[in-house]
Amino acid sequence: MLEKKDLLKDVIEHIDIKKYDVVPIVDAMEKMAFQARNLNRAARIYEKMLRDKDCAVILTLAGSLFSAGLKKVVHDMIMNNMVDAIVSTGAIMVDQDFFEALGFKHYLGTPFSDDNELRDLMIDRIYDTYIDEEELRICDDTTAKIFDTLEPRPYSSRELLWEFGKYLEMNGGPKVDDSVIYAAYKKNVPIFVPAFSDCSAGFGFVVHQTQNPDKHVSCDSAKDFVELTKIKIATKESGILMIGGGVPKNFTQDIVVAADILQENSPMHKYAIQITVADERDGALSGSTLKEASSWGKVETTFEQMVYSEATIAMPLIIGYAYHKGAYKERNAKEFTKLFTAEK
Repeated sequence: MLEKKDLLKDVIEHIDIKKYDVVPIVDAMEKMAFQARNLNRAARIYEKMLRDKDCAVILTLAGSLFSAGLKKVVHDMIMNNMVDAIVSTGAIMVDQDFFEALGFKHYLGTPFSDDNELRDLMIDRIYDTYIDEEELRICDDTTAKIFDTLEPRPYSSRELLWEFGKYLEMNGGPKVDDSVIYAAYKKNVPIFVPAFSDCSAGFGFVVHQTQNPDKHVSCDSAKDFVELTKIKIATKESGILMIGGGVPKNFTQDIVVAADILQENSPMHKYAIQITVADERDGALSGSTLKEASSWGKVETTFEQMVYSEATIAMPLIIGYAYHKGAYKERNAKEFTKLFTAEK
């Protein structure tokens, strides 16, 4: 009979793009075909995006990315001024990043597990990765404790994740050296999670609001939309690097339309890249092409590229290419969080 310790022993290791100069292999892909050539063009567009000093870079994240070993990639993007704002799913930021910042890990598993046995052991599975459900409950409880300390009112998810970073700071710092939430807190990079209740923080809200029915913290997704639109208005030029699709993708594309509705005359996103395995033929959002987004007035088509690849393969190559080309070295941090602290 297997015990939990028998399965939760081999830890997922986050890839470090700084260690591997991928420039020669990505350059070689230019003369290949199919997704290799698409990936090469995407890497060059991202490099161009970073060298455009007037352009704000917005990263969108969907899918189980940090549990799969991509957390350090985003951490290094923040620390090297390669991203100015992030729009993510809640699971990536809370169940995966904040979870690890509290000292917990993700583990190598297998898709051929006996899932009934895993349930009995309180082990959650994400394809070939395991998470200790008991540790995840601690993460849930921690978010509730944070909400209990805040002034009862509606918050944007950006404000709440800033409070998560502050919590880590006030409690001796994160237990890891690559926490994205903490790096964003220190570098004034705003993180938005439009569906913030769809993660451990949602369970925290259930506990917090049940115990405080009259005066409690809540998340205002409309405030998220307003704040991210203010970033678009403040910067004018923008580029989006989208990993996966879903709500973060559409939310970030829609700020162009929101700015237009406010008659701010903000241009479409000048640069756009999407890494996805979703198919466009069912009309769903995640697989819709960037050219399709242009019909909505969201994305220009001069510097856009779809890359049909799984994120753990394509993301380190594209980000690693721009890093080793040094595209970030003359780039100043935009520190968009200060846009909102200045309003107070």
